[in-house]
Amino acid sequence: MKTIVQQEVEIKPIAKKISIKIYWKKILKTGILTWVGLLLVWSIGARFSDPQFLPSPLATLQGAIELSKDGSLFIYMAYSFIRVLIGWFLGNLIAIPLGLFIGSNRTLRALVEPLINFVRFIPPLAFITLFMLWFGIGEQSKIFLIMYATFFVVTINTLTGVLSISEDKIRSAKSMGASDFQVLRYVVIPAAIPFIFTGAKLAMGSSFMAIVGAEMVAANEGIGFMIWNARLYFQTDWIFVGLVVLGLMGFFMDRLFAWTGKKFLKRYNIVS
Repeated sequence: MKTIVQQEVEIKPIAKKISIKIYWKKILKTGILTWVGLLLVWSIGARFSDPQFLPSPLATLQGAIELSKDGSLFIYMAYSFIRVLIGWFLGNLIAIPLGLFIGSNRTLRALVEPLINFVRFIPPLAFITLFMLWFGIGEQSKIFLIMYATFFVVTINTLTGVLSISEDKIRSAKSMGASDFQVLRYVVIPAAIPFIFTGAKLAMGSSFMAIVGAEMVAANEGIGFMIWNARLYFQTDWIFVGLVVLGLMGFFMDRLFAWTGKKFLKRYNIVS
């Protein structure tokens, strides 16, 4: 029969292995290895490339510092972020109720769905010139372009969420005396929330694509303008600064939205 000391000696290596596994899992969850790997590959690629073709991470950081000295980088970030936020929010504000309404009404769905499936394949950038003519070269045209980029993604996801609801659930609610509004509030909307949430997340990416295109064509500020302007002076490091900043802005916006979903919509199975 093993003594307590012998058991402890045998358990220690196992406990050590378990603690190492837990430690590595925590590191993998943070994504540090992904970022380190990306910087390493980027640095190696830049080492064997022309700086005008592929600037190194250090050169990109120096470009960011240079742009930050007069505050222009932060001003450009603020313009782009505010435009995206307003356009994305207004797009969701229109798309979600409309998606719920279309999904709940068969007649309306039969009339509108073909039009939605036609227009949604026209990319937002194709409308830049028209939106400038219709809404001017100010902020309105850029915000409407982002709303357009957001609208169809969220509408279709919301519509899909409504159509995914089992007909038995709706019939059960109505058999217990629920009105159409109560069915919408207590059955349809809760079941569609995960789809709406996913649509809103996907629309963020579309919003950033739309704003960059709009700022390249018709703006005197913003990250898209900065990237487009940098090409005139062959400032490739500034272009990479813009790309990195856009990625970081989108990443943190996505993480904040995901955290909000987990915090306040957990009961609707929001897990992203």
